[in-house]
Amino acid sequence: MTRSGKVVFSARNLTKIYQTGEVPVHALRGIDLELVSGEMVVILGPSGSGKSTFLNILGGLDQPTSGEVFYGDHNLVTSTEKELTAFRRDHVGFVFQFYNLIPTLTAEENVQLVTDISPHPMQASEALQMVGLTDRARHFPSQLSGGEQQRVAIARAVAKRPDILLCDEPTGALDFETGKKVLESILRVNQETGTLVAIITHNAAIAGLGDRVIRMANGLIQSITQNEKRKSLEEIEW
Repeated sequence: MTRSGKVVFSARNLTKIYQTGEVPVHALRGIDLELVSGEMVVILGPSGSGKSTFLNILGGLDQPTSGEVFYGDHNLVTSTEKELTAFRRDHVGFVFQFYNLIPTLTAEENVQLVTDISPHPMQASEALQMVGLTDRARHFPSQLSGGEQQRVAIARAVAKRPDILLCDEPTGALDFETGKKVLESILRVNQETGTLVAIITHNAAIAGLGDRVIRMANGLIQSITQNEKRKSLEEIEW
């Protein structure tokens, strides 16, 4: 069913309730899901469906109200903040809609921020080459386009050699052609390094790029579709 079968993440009866004044907001209503090594997962749903909340819990940025999340055999819900910090540093790469680059550092220096604190990083130059930005390594963020800045953010995330790359609307702030270049970089990371990639998006066109498509609505998984053959960017009907 999947390309590897080794379970990296396992979520069991995961719920998340936010208290807004006197009204509870049910962001997640009981999620059961396994993610395995090497696969590309697209989590699809409208705004408010719970997909960002789910991604943040997987990445150790948030805690569920109830349920369990396991990274391998390690329970993230019972982890201390120190343990979660080490988990995020050593095992998870994040790519957000906004790039969060330090404006006074070059592209290469932004990537080196991660390589300096990771136990087994790749060279910053290698990560930038992977996303096609070798010739922009010494440029500052203000000298880069939005798509190039996002690709620097991807290079920064993968330079630590993470077990999972979590991408939250990575093309949401980009135009059509630029977004395709960003997706091309993410696909290359998945194919060349075998990193488990989870992309959350509201763009249904991206669904064809995944090994599995998980559709969410109202805090629930509505369906899980296995793509027999992943489409290339050229085959996607935008």
